[in-house]
Amino acid sequence: MANITPANTTNTPDSDDSEQGRMSFFEHLAELRKRIISALMGIAIGSAIGLTFSQKFVILVEKPLLLALKRNGLPPSLYVHAPTDAVSLWINIGVYMGVGIAMPWVLYQVWLFVAPGLYKHERRALSSFIFFGTVLFALGVAFAYFIMLPQMLDFLVHFTTEFSLQPLIEVNEYLSLILIVTVGIGVIFEMPVIVYILSMFGLVTPKFLLKNFRYAMLIITVAAAIITPTPDATTMLVFMMPMVGLYFVSVLVSYMVVRKRRAKEAAQAAV
Repeated sequence: MANITPANTTNTPDSDDSEQGRMSFFEHLAELRKRIISALMGIAIGSAIGLTFSQKFVILVEKPLLLALKRNGLPPSLYVHAPTDAVSLWINIGVYMGVGIAMPWVLYQVWLFVAPGLYKHERRALSSFIFFGTVLFALGVAFAYFIMLPQMLDFLVHFTTEFSLQPLIEVNEYLSLILIVTVGIGVIFEMPVIVYILSMFGLVTPKFLLKNFRYAMLIITVAAAIITPTPDATTMLVFMMPMVGLYFVSVLVSYMVVRKRRAKEAAQAAV
């Protein structure tokens, strides 16, 4: 009688997964090299686009501070230390925006490299992580630019005028502040995605998150005090409110992941 072995549909990758698994070490290196080159080409093209529209981006970056200066009766202008600072600003803004423009392409190259070696459920998890991570980061940057920065800059400029001081704000230092605040808040907005991954591996549960909410509030308060460069309570509250909201969104995400995993385990046990 022929020896018939049942197929394992739960632990066997797709045919292209098996092909990826049979790739040699040097073939993996060649594939990695190909993806890195493609990602760098995307960044180069994105930087070229960013440099083309850099002047518009500079106006966009300057706008929150200029409005804050104008609201407090000060001349709306930034300053440079050297003539080359303007060129440096133009290049830096263009490159930063170029990297942002190219980021979806870069993430796609990462996906093309790792996806063939993953199972279907792992592919879905990774694609969800990339998509929602990108969306949440963009929402964080938008929150920082439209809500956080106006509040923070208005307080800082007003605080300066209280001492009858004339602020001479150097443009590159202001750019550094913008990057710290926007990127920092963008990373914080990744909280639900991080909790999603931790919940998939069973490292956190919604019960655990709710039980330790008071400790989370302490961490959120400390993070707000560190990242927010202003000591006033209003700005800290503006910063803390979305973080608290994101925490409860993370609890809901964890609940959905745990519920789905337990339902799957129950179905497998019934079989």
